[in-house]
Amino acid sequence: MPELQRLTPGHAPALLDFERENRAYFARSVPDRGDDYFAQFAARHAALLAEQDTGRCHFHVLIDDDGRVLGRFNLVDVADGTADLGYRVAERATGRGVATAGVRQVCDLARDAYGLTRLTAAATRDNTASLTVLRRAGFTPAGEVLLDGRPGVRHVRELAG
Repeated sequence: MPELQRLTPGHAPALLDFERENRAYFARSVPDRGDDYFAQFAARHAALLAEQDTGRCHFHVLIDDDGRVLGRFNLVDVADGTADLGYRVAERATGRGVATAGVRQVCDLARDAYGLTRLTAAATRDNTASLTVLRRAGFTPAGEVLLDGRPGVRHVRELAG
């Protein structure tokens, strides 16, 4: 059974594999990270961990039984009880409820472990899978946004105590 884990230095190799294996798949719905991301991955990973140590972000990976990363679930811009949620799931895991389960788990962590009271998330209008995940996980539409120049929908979820 997949397990949601807080990002650690030990996740770096599996996380890099996840990003490489799914690069083309992710680029179909979100901007590509670019070659520099992969060339500088070790430094980027260390920077994420340092940022996480400040409490401004909480990064998570969903690990399968073989130790491979199935997804990333991140809470960023943590302030005043709120954070923005971002996530991505491996192509091989789509259509099985993995994203919805991961989002629900990170929402529970946000409330119970990090003391957050509200999350926001956004997805482009043409990313119907992400829009569906957000709504299934209890997020409600809260307005229009532009995401890298593409029309999108901002969502909010209040985290009851």
